[in-house]
Amino acid sequence: QVRLVESGGGSVQTGDSLRLSCAASGRTFMGYTMAWFRQAPGKEREFVARKSYTGPHTAYADGLEGRFTISRDNAKNTVYLQMNSLKPEDTAVYYCAVMPGWSWGTEGSTAAKYDYWGQGTQVTVSS
Repeated sequence: QVRLVESGGGSVQTGDSLRLSCAASGRTFMGYTMAWFRQAPGKEREFVARKSYTGPHTAYADGLEGRFTISRDNAKNTVYLQMNSLKPEDTAVYYCAVMPGWSWGTEGSTAAKYDYWGQGTQVTVSS
């Protein structure tokens, strides 16, 4: 049974940093893209960042690269999201997800293309 477990969320102030982690288990994730999405209250789930299994392939939502950094440790089946200079508009539930392969196109940013999801971790940024 595949499980993705996020951790590291919390309540912080504007300008603070957080590092989210997502540990995956239950199968091999060789060749899978690992990604982060988020969903704010009353809004649709949106893509944040994704990273390929090997190589430097990463992609970020517009406006997040430079503040957010995604990384992964394949030996631990874990993906991380370092979030710096947090803003109130970053408040959301953050989810990790995995997808077979890698796509440079819109598929990689589309939630429906991801097979497995975590339960989410809440990030709240106060002004």
